[in-house]
Amino acid sequence: MKPPRPKLSIILLLGTLSAFGPLSLDMYLPGLPVIQHSLNTSASLVQLSISTCLIGLAVGQLFVGPISDHIGRKPPLLVGLVLFTLTSLALGWIDNIWWFLSIRFIQGLAGSAGQVLSRAIAKDMFTGKQLTKFYATLMAINGIFPVIAPIAGAAVLAIAPWQAIFMLLAVIGALLIVGSLFVLPETKVAMSSQNLAQRHPSIFKSRSFWQPTVVLSFASGVLFSYIAGSSFIFQQVFHFSTQTFSLLYAVNGLGIALMSSLAGRLINYFTNTIILRGALLIPLISITMLVINSLTINSTWLFVGGIFIVIATFGVTSTIATAQAMQTSATNAGLASAIIGLSSNAVGSISSPIVGLFGTVSALPMIIVIGVFQLLGVVSFYLLKPKKEL
Repeated sequence: MKPPRPKLSIILLLGTLSAFGPLSLDMYLPGLPVIQHSLNTSASLVQLSISTCLIGLAVGQLFVGPISDHIGRKPPLLVGLVLFTLTSLALGWIDNIWWFLSIRFIQGLAGSAGQVLSRAIAKDMFTGKQLTKFYATLMAINGIFPVIAPIAGAAVLAIAPWQAIFMLLAVIGALLIVGSLFVLPETKVAMSSQNLAQRHPSIFKSRSFWQPTVVLSFASGVLFSYIAGSSFIFQQVFHFSTQTFSLLYAVNGLGIALMSSLAGRLINYFTNTIILRGALLIPLISITMLVINSLTINSTWLFVGGIFIVIATFGVTSTIATAQAMQTSATNAGLASAIIGLSSNAVGSISSPIVGLFGTVSALPMIIVIGVFQLLGVVSFYLLKPKKEL
């Protein structure tokens, strides 16, 4: 029997909760150069604020996911949302880079609840192709936020100081608290610690879980290399204005949303494995073109087009890999979601400072870092291939 379609309000709420990465990162990206000057620090330290938030997002999921398997989804979600709102308010009053980095880490810890529990709640509600299609919907909504967030950030910067961006995040956090209290149902029956312990080992031994999880992690390395470097590359190398950068960044985010939606349709015609293989190999062609372009004519629009292909394809990779990994979990969806989130954000947090260390005077270092992570994803796909493909 086909499971009932959830209410639109629940779909939108879960989609927004899953977007704590874009909310926490993309909205303030146009302001990175401004924050650098305001806090009297270096570009690499400001970029490190991306990594500290990502580390928080990664570490927090490892705790929130298993806890939600034990006590239910809503209590840890509400705690995370309250803490996210408070840290967003605090960031609006910071005038020191080290305090800024520390509170960004705590903000990431808080935001992890939305990321890990949106995936777990979806798994509580669906299985099989229906789960993949629902994840495609969530990822499409998630992909809208990289479109909206930098535009909103640039608009705020046009009329107010950068601190106002974090005030806006606090307002969003407060609205999500209200929505989670009154719209979101509890989808998880609490389990005893003994039952949880009996179910956990299957995930750690399953190649069907680890192959897509590792692939998704390296794909996140690609995405966050782009996130960390794009603001400086577009504005300082190719000399785009803040508003133009925000528009281009939004177009790439829209590409992620559209490709996520496409993944939900492709699953009707192809297996997860075939779709994922294509989503990994196509960007390699584009990355090769980007390297050649950077070493030769250095065309601005070839760079813009090539980056769009690489980033948009992440929508397919993230949707299919997440669904494929979560298929292996049963009652321990919180733990599975936590491991997926931990590994993805951990790799993302590593990629961000690597891009910063190589400088912002050329696009080539960012392209090479992106290429390395993409190649690692392809290699992992074949090395960790399960005996029985999903």
